Amino acid sequence: MTEPKIVRVQDVMKTSFDLVDGKLTVKEALLGMQYPETRSFIIDKRTPDDEYGLVLIADIGKKILSADRSPERVNLYEIMAKPVLSVHPEMNIRYCARLLERFSIMRAPVIKDGQVVGIVSFHDLVLTGLKKSLAES
Repeated sequence: MTEPKIVRVQDVMKTSFDLVDGKLTVKEALLGMQYPETRSFIIDKRTPDDEYGLVLIADIGKKILSADRSPERVNLYEIMAKPVLSVHPEMNIRYCARLLERFSIMRAPVIKDGQVVGIVSFHDLVLTGLKKSLAES
């Protein structure tokens, strides 16, 4: 019997994502968003010793829209999660799914050698990864 091929995070992650400065206002970030399919902004490090942050579109809905705050007056750093859980591109998608589930998060940056190389979500893990795994078995 043949061993099933391992599908890795790098096989399913999105490599196009919005890496932005945390000083941007919510308005500036939304108007400049290039990759809405990732449903998030990755907030860049300010220094080499800093950590990445993350703002989900859902965060903007909860913390700005429903709270009736002005997107012109709120900076991303005010609503971001930081530090964020990240995953390695070589990780098996099954372990990645377990990690996301354990910490109740929907997406995570993929980091290699200290740099963001992608972003992965449950959507990517299931519709790309699991589907690919099932097709090969």
